[in-house]
Amino acid sequence: MSDSEEESQDKQLKIVVVGDGASGKTSLATRFAQEAFGKQYKQTIGLDFFLKRISLPGNLNVTLQVWDIGGQTLGGKMLDKYVYGAHGVLLVYDITNYQSFENLEDWFSMVKKANEESDIQPVISLVGNKIDLEHMRTVKSDKHQRFCQENGLISQFVSAKTGDSVSTSQFSVARGEGGHCELQSGHCSQDSQPPSQLHVCGAVIPSETHKHT
Repeated sequence: MSDSEEESQDKQLKIVVVGDGASGKTSLATRFAQEAFGKQYKQTIGLDFFLKRISLPGNLNVTLQVWDIGGQTLGGKMLDKYVYGAHGVLLVYDITNYQSFENLEDWFSMVKKANEESDIQPVISLVGNKIDLEHMRTVKSDKHQRFCQENGLISQFVSAKTGDSVSTSQFSVARGEGGHCELQSGHCSQDSQPPSQLHVCGAVIPSETHKHT
């Protein structure tokens, strides 16, 4: 049977975005999925769900499920159920809001506890959002890096407003042997181009041409 005659394969990867309110979680998910940014803050009520479908060579279709649970506070009844079974988790905080960083310890503990009995252990990324407000930063970079090193997290800094580093750094997903996945770091221009690569089963496959301005 030739490659063209082979049946297409479908893969789904679940990405959950958590963190304090007003840290930019919904803006981050919207910037990635819809390449848009809402200037006015609106609190997420309950759960927002975004899909990003990418077709790859080899008849491989990948659907990235981005779960924005911004309406849930720590201790919420449904929180652990939303996080359970995630392939990747983004711990998001606002670099201009120190309290949002302080609360990450509790968010991190919740994620670990929620997935204790899951067959899928998520790769967790620490995301410092709003780097377009660098002049207002209250969380030093070394504190961010120390938290990553102590807990084995991937380190990322992004701006949902400008799109800086959103697409490729947060949502390029690597799918390796044994069901392991990891979020790959990278960079995209301020017009928020889609991911230029997707890592699937250990292979790096271009998803579409990445433009630079």
